[in-house]
Amino acid sequence: MHSYRISGLAVASQLELLGAIDAPANDDAPDITVRLQSAPRTLAGGVAGGPNWEIEGERVLLRVPRVGRFLIEGGRHIGVELEPGATARDASLFVLGVSFGILLHQRGAMVLHGAAVARDGRALAICGASGDGKSTLATALCRAGFEFVADDICAVGLGDEGRPVVWPDGRQLKLWREAIERLGMAPDQGAAVRDGIEKYFIGPPATAMTPPRLTAIYVLGEARAPRPEGIEPLNLPDAMRALDLQAYRPAIRARIGSKPRNLAQSAAVLSHARTFRFERPRGFEHMDRLVAALAAHWDALGR
Repeated sequence: MHSYRISGLAVASQLELLGAIDAPANDDAPDITVRLQSAPRTLAGGVAGGPNWEIEGERVLLRVPRVGRFLIEGGRHIGVELEPGATARDASLFVLGVSFGILLHQRGAMVLHGAAVARDGRALAICGASGDGKSTLATALCRAGFEFVADDICAVGLGDEGRPVVWPDGRQLKLWREAIERLGMAPDQGAAVRDGIEKYFIGPPATAMTPPRLTAIYVLGEARAPRPEGIEPLNLPDAMRALDLQAYRPAIRARIGSKPRNLAQSAAVLSHARTFRFERPRGFEHMDRLVAALAAHWDALGR
């Protein structure tokens, strides 16, 4: 069995999970197990939640064409049945991605679709749609002295005195080749995330080992008329809506968690962390200036 620590949870996996960082196993039972097993083609009594997944109580079945079926159960187990010709490497991307995101929702965590970095025990999260540059901006911040916390799946829990914390990811960053070259990260480039695409795993310069306090959330937008470049705070109703929209797979979250629980999670986070809209231009030529502006804004928020 392979042993990892992902989003603060001890994981024992029959599959090697590409991009996950090895962690020593201990004598305690793991929080999560991942096994190769038979998985049903449909759930008896299940309700379709989308074109490729369905839900039945504490079980979610995910179907990925040409890769396999993933059965996520009770926030504790992921079962994988590979399609003919698929490999464990093909499956690992979907174990660490959507399957683990579903599992965290089952466990009652608040999961943001974003990256997080930290400094001096405080974290900021960067949220946005796929392709908005969350990982690239997080990497640039790490190059500027921040510690890496999470990429893509940002699990938020409550620490001391009910303050939100971000659980260290236990996974490497994923960057497109152009970003790797423009950020000078070629020496840290690892294996391709998936065959046939120019996206690679990257070892971050420094990684947070304990969960830092989440103090700010920045939702990325593109600066273009009529939206000027800048960082603007969101009022409470807009911040609540933003957390809903920036949840990892919000449709799945809505079906797994109850609305009162989701509202309570958002309220708990926003009682300690502020939310902002970060409108910025595209292009690597702006990166140094944007990193400096974001870091200065976050520093000014204080503790």
